[in-house]
Amino acid sequence: MEKSDPIAIICVCDNHYAILLAALIKSIEVNHHSGEKLEFFIVEDGITTKNKTRIRNASNQEVTSIHWMAMSECLPKDAKLPVDKSSLPLNIYTRLFIPHFIPKHIKKIIFLDVDMIMLEDVSKLWHTDLGNNIVGAVQDQFIQVVTRWGGISNYEELGIPADNKYFNAGLMVLDIDKWEKADITNKVLACLTQHKKHAVFQDQYGLNAVLALHWQELDPLWNRFAYSEEERPFLIHFTGRKPIYKSYEFSEKYKEIFFSYLNMTAWKNFKPIGESSRYLKKFYNILEKLRNLVGLK
Repeated sequence: MEKSDPIAIICVCDNHYAILLAALIKSIEVNHHSGEKLEFFIVEDGITTKNKTRIRNASNQEVTSIHWMAMSECLPKDAKLPVDKSSLPLNIYTRLFIPHFIPKHIKKIIFLDVDMIMLEDVSKLWHTDLGNNIVGAVQDQFIQVVTRWGGISNYEELGIPADNKYFNAGLMVLDIDKWEKADITNKVLACLTQHKKHAVFQDQYGLNAVLALHWQELDPLWNRFAYSEEERPFLIHFTGRKPIYKSYEFSEKYKEIFFSYLNMTAWKNFKPIGESSRYLKKFYNILEKLRNLVGLK
């Protein structure tokens, strides 16, 4: 990639988490100091026009451009998404299709979960050399290939070494051409269909199973969970309870950092919300999976 090329970043987000997306975009923008423009591709799963406007107005439009892409238009019409029993939203599978709907001139892109805050210049991540690998990612802090929970329980059947590392799919740097040539999307979907009972973390299991020997390990500071404060991370990942909830129970320091960026957006002075909103979102996610299972739109 040329130094002057825009940095391409993609996220998938529904309206409930639009507030997280706003803080993430602002944190990336504020900590970006090199000359590249920032080009965000947001796959939106029902984000309201009001919230899109709020997010756009909070950005520095001289540096940042935001392209909204409807989730319904990003998934192939014949796509059959694996339906699991978790309360995670169906939109998590959208990242498997990125190379198939992203504009053809994009050859490399950074995927980020929206429950993140960037504290380092994203250009350093962007210019990471992936070598011959298809994806760059960070070793998961808690999950290994062989573990009591999660991981790849059928690793022997898949020919994966027991000591192979397992990455967290919340942050990935994708080489689009290599992904397409290796047919990763179809391989992951086939893996999830064939080995569904082993897929504890759905598409993350499939990505690790298929890309086991084809991913570049990045500096662990690029994806640090908010459970404990350690060396200053490049990126904070709020897995589990999000800081927008009253029930958030992880690092208070990282929560303060989250709100420092949120306060630079239209959600300034936002107060954490109760559990009812969180449970309603989970219920909606499960309902959408049931609708997908029976073929309803």
